[in-house]
Amino acid sequence: MKLTTKYSMFYGATPEIFENARILRNNQTSAEKKLWEYIKNNQLGKKFRRQHSISSYIVDFYCHMVKLVIEVDGEYHNDSEQTEYDSYRATDLKEFGLRIIRFTNDQVFNDIDFVISEIKKFL
Repeated sequence: MKLTTKYSMFYGATPEIFENARILRNNQTSAEKKLWEYIKNNQLGKKFRRQHSISSYIVDFYCHMVKLVIEVDGEYHNDSEQTEYDSYRATDLKEFGLRIIRFTNDQVFNDIDFVISEIKKFL
């Protein structure tokens, strides 16, 4: 079935995950919007996708060429339950051969040059 082929391309993401990603793209956080302004349109020499579906997850940003996931974390990621979930999620994503880097909202807002230089190290 053609639909299965399309979705299996993204590590088994389902149509529901794709729909949720579309909704998130239309409702990005301020920090995600700011970072997107710096990485969209191949500005760093690589194509990034925002709110990208991978398996049962939606990552903030993804560069398929170098298998890099970028996450921008708000305050709720400091919660112990959320930290545990983030760790579990990262383990799952790494099983696909993906690398993950995380930045806080504060880093994006207050030191975007640092954030961009760290991303470039992975590219």
